[in-house]
Amino acid sequence: MTHAGAAGAGFTSAGICGAQQPVGAHAARVRQWMQGARDPESPDAALFAQLIAPRCERGELGLLGLSPAQVDALLGRHYFTQDAAAFGMPAFSVVLRTRQRKDFVTALCALLLRYASPAVNPDDARCMALIIANACLRPDHLWRDLGLAGREDVTQLLERYFPELVARNTAYWRWKKFLAYELALSTGATPGPAPGCPGCEDYAHCFPCER
Repeated sequence: MTHAGAAGAGFTSAGICGAQQPVGAHAARVRQWMQGARDPESPDAALFAQLIAPRCERGELGLLGLSPAQVDALLGRHYFTQDAAAFGMPAFSVVLRTRQRKDFVTALCALLLRYASPAVNPDDARCMALIIANACLRPDHLWRDLGLAGREDVTQLLERYFPELVARNTAYWRWKKFLAYELALSTGATPGPAPGCPGCEDYAHCFPCER
């Protein structure tokens, strides 16, 4: 694992260096986004394209946790158009959450932003924190919930945006488990799984005492 000193070093305009690149319809949509990027070499434009394009393709934009206004602003920062329709985005609204899940997302976003790198745009960091926190509500490995190719993709994403938090994962825990643990430590709560963890195939491996 590369820690804070190499934050962002693994990103390229084509995606995340060394990672399996998108294929099929996903790849075509990512290319479409990057053709409209203000800076074709921007790792952030490439990363947001990889995170958002598949949700757009499947009509799942509301799962990201970003409001339509936040998506419009993100498009304006990284792409030549701020018109969501130009990217084939349907109208959407944020998926409604229970109070417990809303509180989890709010608290995890606050924790992530506490470690945000000064090298990234603060608005991008807020969007990334929301996307990650909402992904922790879903029942799979974090890399799958984000639509990435593997754990290393998540590591490199976190190294770019929240490098000091990555450096704290000295036990190399799986990222969703680690984030839930750090959140519990920060609030004085008893450490436990993220809301989405119980539905994961490896739940018993990560939390053997919870079974």
